Amino acid sequence: MIIKQHADLSLLNTFGLPSIAERLVSVGTPDEIAGYFESGEPHPTLVLGGGSNLLLTRDVSGTVLKIEVPGIEVVSETDNHVFVKVGAGEVWHNLVLNAIANNWGGIENLSLIPGNVGTAPMQNIGAYGTEINSVFHELDAYLTEDRSWKTFGLDECNFGYRESVFKRKLKNKAVIGYVTFKLNKKHEFNMQYGAIEQELERMGVNELSLKTVSDAVINIRQSKLPDPKQIGNSGSFFKNPVIAQNHFEKLQNEFDGIVGYPAGEAKVKVAAGWLIERAGFKGKRIGNYGVHDRQALVLVNHGGAKGIDIYNLSEEIIAAIKSQFNIELEREVNVI
Repeated sequence: MIIKQHADLSLLNTFGLPSIAERLVSVGTPDEIAGYFESGEPHPTLVLGGGSNLLLTRDVSGTVLKIEVPGIEVVSETDNHVFVKVGAGEVWHNLVLNAIANNWGGIENLSLIPGNVGTAPMQNIGAYGTEINSVFHELDAYLTEDRSWKTFGLDECNFGYRESVFKRKLKNKAVIGYVTFKLNKKHEFNMQYGAIEQELERMGVNELSLKTVSDAVINIRQSKLPDPKQIGNSGSFFKNPVIAQNHFEKLQNEFDGIVGYPAGEAKVKVAAGWLIERAGFKGKRIGNYGVHDRQALVLVNHGGAKGIDIYNLSEEIIAAIKSQFNIELEREVNVI
């Protein structure tokens, strides 16, 4: 366990926003996680993973607890699957690369998503037709009120679109230590997003593999999304809203080219990026922050921005989308 007083968090969030934590405690084992809560220390103000889904608008009083549990371990296998237990502190993309190197399928479409493994099930991260729940087996989380570890199976996590029980009922009440994934030995490639097929064709790929699909996804993401090491951002800032079918049909009559996808009975998931671009925000820059010029879903810190400025811009976007389309946008990021 490592403790720092008045710690600078600017390098610990992918927006690169300035913030000082009154105290930063880094824990690297399950025993250290349990030990922190059982020592009588006050409940942390913030539990921090890779800082990729976070908007810091102020300094953080109290304790920031940073989860750095490492490890990638095969715990069991069947003829068709391998069960891989991964520490919450592992970088997500490193896990993807490790899986590809070992010929384990299922997460190649999730290549290059920023953040750590522990936050992946909290958000039920997803991209290009794949979500965590499709490869999830179980996770181990420390329940701060009960002061005990609990193993959560798939059904107990209540996964939804960018949702889980850890963002709702158990928000600020559970700290994830390990996640176990059920990866595939026999590969069924998820090609439902045409962009992947188009990129594979551009790459001249004739035979699919985990690596070629991953490479295609990486190429697509790099062509659309800024690298947080170059421009501060948290990836997609807003969720794609789900609206009633009849509402979407009315919008189709009014707005040519509006993008939507079936989302269950009489529901449509609308592309938030299309809405934001149509509202005129794509590429908008206000001093040292703004909206990315290639992907309207991404808000960016060009350098030296403050979190409150980016938050206020998001409020402006939410109000504009409500006014123009009668749709409520919801942020994906955790705002502090």
